[in-house]
Amino acid sequence: MATKLTQKALAALRAKHAEDPSAPVLTRTITKNGIKAASFDNQAASRLDRTFSVEVPTGKVSNQKHSGRCWEFSLLNTLRHKFATKYHLKDFELSENYLFFWDKIERANIFYRNVEQTARQPINDRLVQFLFDNPGEDGGQWAMAASLVQKYGVMPASVMPETYNTNNTSEFQEVLSRKLRKDGLKLRQLVMNGANEAELQSLEKSMLQEVYRMAAYSFGEPPTHFDLEYRDDEHQYHRTANLTPQQFYQDYFDTDLDDYVVVTNSPDKPFNQLYSLPDEDNIIGGKPIEFLNVDMGVLTDVAVQQLKSGETIWFGNDVLRQMDRKAGYLDAHLFESAKLFGINGHMTKAQRLLTGEGEVSHAMTLTGVDLVDETPTKWKVENSWGVENGDKGYFVMTQDWFDAYVYEVVVHKQFLAPEFQALLTEPARRLPAWDPLS
Repeated sequence: MATKLTQKALAALRAKHAEDPSAPVLTRTITKNGIKAASFDNQAASRLDRTFSVEVPTGKVSNQKHSGRCWEFSLLNTLRHKFATKYHLKDFELSENYLFFWDKIERANIFYRNVEQTARQPINDRLVQFLFDNPGEDGGQWAMAASLVQKYGVMPASVMPETYNTNNTSEFQEVLSRKLRKDGLKLRQLVMNGANEAELQSLEKSMLQEVYRMAAYSFGEPPTHFDLEYRDDEHQYHRTANLTPQQFYQDYFDTDLDDYVVVTNSPDKPFNQLYSLPDEDNIIGGKPIEFLNVDMGVLTDVAVQQLKSGETIWFGNDVLRQMDRKAGYLDAHLFESAKLFGINGHMTKAQRLLTGEGEVSHAMTLTGVDLVDETPTKWKVENSWGVENGDKGYFVMTQDWFDAYVYEVVVHKQFLAPEFQALLTEPARRLPAWDPLS
């Protein structure tokens, strides 16, 4: 049991520290250089060689800039790679702005519904607090991006390019969150006052029109039709006129997103179980957010299989851990900060998730893996932070980092063993909105 720190106790701490012969030089090193620089492993480059035995051809990386749209970028990256291969157009890019626009409209709509459904719960209820915490946020899940594609289709980036507000989303996010919170309080009050369905729907319609106006002013209004026009890598000219985004996706992309599953390694909860996060859905009636939780060995195996088949992989991870952004290194032993201080900083993956030390903070794309005797040693990673980071935007990740900080991969169901495919037909166990996988 902790007790009051007396002068005697403080003197004992000082005296004990004085017994450490390495204290003076380490103090100089750490105060001068910082913790990361002082604990950096200069030998990391030797195990992070950028040669891979399995590599999917890809082009120039995208750049989400100052936004939390990695989940959209990563899904669109997996789609554009297929398009680029099939139609011989190496650096083709899909419009992230287009999906982002519709995500804001859909999320506002589902926020209004969720607020009404929880209106009779106290404002300090944990779920209500979650809803009001940041209703205009950028972050999301793979299934949310998949829902947007299934409903709205896709379009080339040239048709609806990025704007200042998509590249720098904080200003819009701040204004939208404030508006949604105010709207939410008004809807809660109406429900408490006994308003009928017609009154609520009328107010929602008016509120949603305002959100649409905000998005249209900030991002531009999405085109309903466009002409697809390009020269492929062999300089052949192609043109298809008057396409809708839905037609473009149906006609040019042979990916059925319902054939894919989010395979998760979340050891804070039982394995071989399907889980869901319905409180994070972004579209009413859209694709549910579901995870098949399995052992890390299974997750690794299905990821390798999909890369071998020639298809890249959306994956969720905790990118800010043990990362050198400039070099593009992801290595579980890149910084030995705990050893620098002479402490044991080890936590299991489950412990990190349970305490908030671990989280799914980012989404990227797996584009290659290096296999030695069929065992993965390192992975090639396409990030969405532009060409200035890593090797022209590509990172390299050790297997140790993969095991520790990768939580989700999205793979085709065909790569799952029959016993795991069977689990997909069972009812999903509902997770609370604040689960570490959120």
